[in-house]
Amino acid sequence: MQYVLLNNGVRMPILGFGVYQIEDAAQCERAVADALAAGYRLVDTAAAYLNEEAVGRAIRTSGIAREDIFVTTKLWIQDAGYESARVAFRRSLDRLGLDYLDLYLIHQPFNDYYGAWRAMEELYREGRIRAIGVCNFMPDRLVDLMDHNEIPPVIDQVEVNPFCQREADRQLMEARGVRMQSWAPFAEGRNGLFRDPVLEDVAAGHGRTVAQVVLRWLVQRGVVCIPKSVHRERIEENFRVFDFELTDADMQRIAALDTGRSCFFSHDDPEIVSWLGTVRFDI
Repeated sequence: MQYVLLNNGVRMPILGFGVYQIEDAAQCERAVADALAAGYRLVDTAAAYLNEEAVGRAIRTSGIAREDIFVTTKLWIQDAGYESARVAFRRSLDRLGLDYLDLYLIHQPFNDYYGAWRAMEELYREGRIRAIGVCNFMPDRLVDLMDHNEIPPVIDQVEVNPFCQREADRQLMEARGVRMQSWAPFAEGRNGLFRDPVLEDVAAGHGRTVAQVVLRWLVQRGVVCIPKSVHRERIEENFRVFDFELTDADMQRIAALDTGRSCFFSHDDPEIVSWLGTVRFDI
C-alpha cells in the first residue's frame, strides 16, 4: 500500500474501498470484509449511503486493529449547519460503532456548509476526527472556504476519471495543499470506459485489466481513489495496482481521453443544485 501525507500530517492510503450504492446490509458487510481481507485499509462511506452500520460491523469483526483502518464518512445537505452537523456526526459515529473518525467530509457544497465547517473544526480540535475535508467543491468554493476559515480541508473528493480528469483543479488543490480524491474512478462504466480502445490497448501492453490501468493512472497522479465492487475477485483485482507502472506515453494517451465534462452532472448547474437540495434521507 502507498500512502499520502495530508496537510495536517495524517497518513492516508492512496487506494481505498468505496461503498456507494451498496445499500443491502449483508452485501455491504461482506464486501467490506472482503476488501479488508484483500489488504484495503481505507473504507469510504457516507450517511447518505445508508450503510454505515454494515461498514462498522465489518470493521469490528475484521480482526484488524482500529488504528490500522482509515474510516471516512460524510455529512449530507439536510444536516449542514453548526448544531445539526454536530448531531449528524454523533449519529454517524454511533451507526459505525466507532469512537472517532479518521476523516469527515461535507458531502455537497450546499446549504449552511460554513456552519457545518465550524462544527467540524471544533470536532477536529476535540480529537473526535483526525482530519476534515469536503466533496464536490468546485475550485471557487474550495478557495473561498479555505480563505475564510482557520482549518483548511485535507481532501476535496470529486469526480475524476479518464473522461473527466480535472487536471487544472488538481494543480490548484496541490498548490493549496489539498489532496484530490476520486469518486467513481471508473465513471460507473459510462462512455464505454471498460471497452475504450485506448485503455484496452494500454492494459494489454501491461497484461492488466482496464480497471487496473485506470487506478494506476490515478495513483501515479497522486490522486486518492475509492473503487467499488461487490465481487470478491474484482475487489482483489482492483487492489493489485502497486506492482506495475504506466509509461509517460501511456499517461499521455490517457490524458488525451479527457472531455472536460462530467460523466454525470455538474455541481455548478443551478437545476442540479436545486434538485440536490430536495434529496433527503432518514438519517
